[in-house]
Amino acid sequence: MLSKLENKVHPQQMIPELRENNKYDMNRMVSRMKRRCAFTSWTRENIHKKECCFYEKGVREDICKCGYSKIEHNDEAIKPEDFTGESWHKHRHLHEVPTDAFGDISFGGLGQKTGKYMRVSTDTNPEILYQLLTEQWRLSPPNLLISVTGGAKNFYLKARLNNMFNRGLIKVAQTTGAWIITGGTHTGVMKHVGKAVRDYALSSSTQGQIVAIGVATWGTIHNRDALAHPEGCFPAHYELDIKGQGRLSCLDNNHTHFLLVDDGTQGNYGVEIELRSCLEKCISGKRLGNKESGVTIPVVCVVLDGGPGTLNTIYNAMLNGTPCVILEGSGRIADVIAQVAALSVTRVTIALIHQLMKKFFGQEYEKFPDLRIIEWTKKIQDIIRMPHLLTIFRISEDNHGDVDVAILQALLKASRTSESLGTESWKRQLELAIAWNRVDIAETEIFTEERQWKSSDLHWAMFSALVGNKPEFVSLLLENGVSLRDFLQDEETLCELYKQLPSCMFLRKLAKRVHNAHRKKAFGMRHRVRSGQGEMVSLTHVSDEVRRLLGSFTQALYLPSNMTYHFNMCLEDTSASLSKNSTSSQAPLKEDSPDAQRNPGRDIFLWAVVQNNRELAEIAWEQCTDCMSAALAASKILKTMSAEGMDADEAEDMKKLANHYEKHAIGVFNECHNWDEERAQKLLFRASPSWGRTTCLRLALEADDKSFVAQSGVQVFLTQIWCGELSVDNPVWRVLLCMVFFPLIYTGFLVYRRDEVIQREAEMNEEIKTVESVTGSVLRTSTRSLDSSGLQRQKPLGRWTRLLRLYSSAQAKFYLNIVSYFAFLFLFAVVLMIDFQATPSSGEVLLYIWLLSLVCEEVRQLFHDPDGFGFRKKARMYINDLWNILDVLSILFFIIGLAFRLTTELFYAGKILLCIDFVVFCLRLMAIFTISRTLGPKIIIVRRMMTDLFFFMFLLSIWVVAYGVAKQGILIHNDNRLDWIVRGAVYEPYLIIFGNFPTNID
Repeated sequence: MLSKLENKVHPQQMIPELRENNKYDMNRMVSRMKRRCAFTSWTRENIHKKECCFYEKGVREDICKCGYSKIEHNDEAIKPEDFTGESWHKHRHLHEVPTDAFGDISFGGLGQKTGKYMRVSTDTNPEILYQLLTEQWRLSPPNLLISVTGGAKNFYLKARLNNMFNRGLIKVAQTTGAWIITGGTHTGVMKHVGKAVRDYALSSSTQGQIVAIGVATWGTIHNRDALAHPEGCFPAHYELDIKGQGRLSCLDNNHTHFLLVDDGTQGNYGVEIELRSCLEKCISGKRLGNKESGVTIPVVCVVLDGGPGTLNTIYNAMLNGTPCVILEGSGRIADVIAQVAALSVTRVTIALIHQLMKKFFGQEYEKFPDLRIIEWTKKIQDIIRMPHLLTIFRISEDNHGDVDVAILQALLKASRTSESLGTESWKRQLELAIAWNRVDIAETEIFTEERQWKSSDLHWAMFSALVGNKPEFVSLLLENGVSLRDFLQDEETLCELYKQLPSCMFLRKLAKRVHNAHRKKAFGMRHRVRSGQGEMVSLTHVSDEVRRLLGSFTQALYLPSNMTYHFNMCLEDTSASLSKNSTSSQAPLKEDSPDAQRNPGRDIFLWAVVQNNRELAEIAWEQCTDCMSAALAASKILKTMSAEGMDADEAEDMKKLANHYEKHAIGVFNECHNWDEERAQKLLFRASPSWGRTTCLRLALEADDKSFVAQSGVQVFLTQIWCGELSVDNPVWRVLLCMVFFPLIYTGFLVYRRDEVIQREAEMNEEIKTVESVTGSVLRTSTRSLDSSGLQRQKPLGRWTRLLRLYSSAQAKFYLNIVSYFAFLFLFAVVLMIDFQATPSSGEVLLYIWLLSLVCEEVRQLFHDPDGFGFRKKARMYINDLWNILDVLSILFFIIGLAFRLTTELFYAGKILLCIDFVVFCLRLMAIFTISRTLGPKIIIVRRMMTDLFFFMFLLSIWVVAYGVAKQGILIHNDNRLDWIVRGAVYEPYLIIFGNFPTNID
């Protein structure tokens, strides 16, 4: 049968358009054309249509018994008029040929709705159709198949029922990732489904698409000639002509995919029913989510309205074990079944069915023969004998349920009763709920009082929820008894979680690390390397990558299995200075057990953070035992990854999440600080066994969490470190005076922290004694036991200890450093102005020795690496500090100036360099005052202002030079003296800015 070729766009016709249209990227278009050619080739090999090969005149003139006209047949099919051979037969004279209708379909109008279509034979293998849907059309395998059936003619739905159906159908399809299968035409129940899909597309701002597959009969489609072309149509422009369709039907423009079933005839409805049933059965046999478990894709039948044909569909579906949801109030057979569903089989009589048929079918009832009604009565009786497969959705004033809940409850009810009420049945229901991502269904239907779950029974569900990124299910499982410690007891579980990370930067870095590690071992272990990439990821690789993100100052989070765990409460070298001033009053926190290394909350939290998953990370953070350290570690990891990331949007999301966890750390610390200030401060320098034996304060400093460090409790702790054993209440002038005249410290002029503690304990004991004397009873307090032993333990500091603690405090060292630097500058100035002789004097030699000590200090800063950063990182950190660059510059100037000064010829030039170097050393003095509350902010302001000032001076220099060149060219003719040219073109115009008018201008 030949078809007309108008009203379509073919691949050959697109080639001239491609050459003329330069706004499209050519590589992209070539790739698209290659895919289309491959799709066309696959279609010709696997998909066929049916064609009549024998024309025999039927009842109408020039119309074959197949329903097509004479001109639509091939020449070979048309026999001579005197042909007296065999007569036309459906099975003998309809044969398969490659299909000629496939590609993209465009309905035009508002929104330019497009879809995909394929004309297929009734004998097509359902496996081929499933391959077409998933591989060629690239649809994700469904988690649920919804087969909507009912009235093929237009019918009226009440507004409330219509809204509930539309909302519920789309919600269940959207949340579960379901496929909706209908008849695909723009009539009846198919039209209602199409409107629901349309309303979702108009109201939804998300990119997800509802998959609505229409399985229609090719021979009943109006305007089907617009879809046919041997090379396919990309796209075919289909006109929705409702008025001119006659007995035929138009395709619904809101469906997304069409399978047009062809049996070689025209005008016969119902041709697609058998193939549609086979396709649904094929899909229902596929594994849910392509897993190795035995759970297959569930199928549910939703019924609206309908006639006798719909009754047969319901009956056959329930015989095959497919649950059916019938909407009461939608009309005809749906209402008939809804009326008798709650009755016993004995009460469902032929007379009752007669009465209901007459009520709901109206005039159509008069055409029904009694034998057919008897047959239908038996089928209805069989249907209500299977209540576990039958669900009636009713609307009442007090019913606020939705259709989506009814559909999912019907599936769970069928699953619950189709099998024994054992673990496998509950497991299947839970797996369906997780696949659908419907935590509400799981709460009401699965996690009930009837069933008590063990933690081990839900480990597979927890793994599925984590990998599938379903945070609500993770919370639900934790609430219902899942133990993370039991879940992660086997290291392979955590390794498997990292293997199944979604595509992210951490996964790429981890894969690269694993590849490099196994490539080094490839010479001796080739067979193991080739055994598959899934076996290569280990917690050692994860630990190394996390340590790189946290910093080399941390220890490995996951130790090799052959190593034993040894933990103690000693602090790191890097934090020893933070805590040595507090050890005298430190009451140790809870000892860390050897099991601290196995921290399941930390493991899940880290797994969620590295993939930048905010919802899962939030749930896991609540399970962490060391929440503040976890939040600060997450902030450090996320900021490091954002600095390394190539995607700007992803990096911005990481920064936001890092700031989010910094706020979490602040909230935890403030809460602890409000309860107990002393113990809250101990949390800052406590080495966390869960995060590489590092401290919260170190993590905050490394992550540059300024907001956390700015908290009052942290500042108080830093102030205590600054003051050492001296009281924080000592004025600066008292400290300076005692540093000059140290005997004052023995007079009580300077207060020590030990003195404050002793005084505080004495006052407390005095208050207790006063209360006891007034009340006449002994107070039982924790401080009472310290009355005798506490004062003995807290002895006053000795004379030598007081002197040592004064000069060893950071505060005193800083003041001595300032005095020393001023003395250095004073000596430098004296040498330059008064004592700069040809032969270096003793003062100048002392200056050189002093400078040598400064050089040694800079070398120490560069090479001393207590944190194990390595020379590369340490050098990079050194160079990134502007003040260090200034130090190096001043030392280089001094060395060059000294070398020049020791020669007779460059003696004066050396002095000039040393004078300039003195200016640089004076600028270096600003670094010392950056910690001052008064001068520090102003120095930072000036430093930032210099950047803006540079651009202003650049613009100013353009105008100065422009004016100077013009003036020089006008006043002086061909001047060859370079110094005078620079003076006239640059220097004199610059002086004009300050009002110095040139003398050589009238």
